Amino acid sequence: MLLRNLVTSLILNGRIRTTEAKAKAIKPLADRMITLGKQGDLAARRQAAAWLLDPKAVQKLFNELAPRYQDRRGGYTRVVRLGVRSGDGAPVALIEWM
Repeated sequence: MLLRNLVTSLILNGRIRTTEAKAKAIKPLADRMITLGKQGDLAARRQAAAWLLDPKAVQKLFNELAPRYQDRRGGYTRVVRLGVRSGDGAPVALIEWM
């Protein structure tokens, strides 16, 4: 559920700041969502709707994000390391769309 929420937030906001481990974990999941969006058929839309938590995220995925990456073959996200968190020293990263 945590990963689903993070991918939904990434689709809605464009970038999120989280720990490096979580960013690396959601990278292939976000890329898979873009691949579903590029397919564009009803089955792909239903798969994305079943996995994402917000219907607005599904609309944004299919209407805005997937057409942007139509010519790209992969690597839709990037992880930028930001340093460590002051409270517990966990490595923090920013994951965003390319």
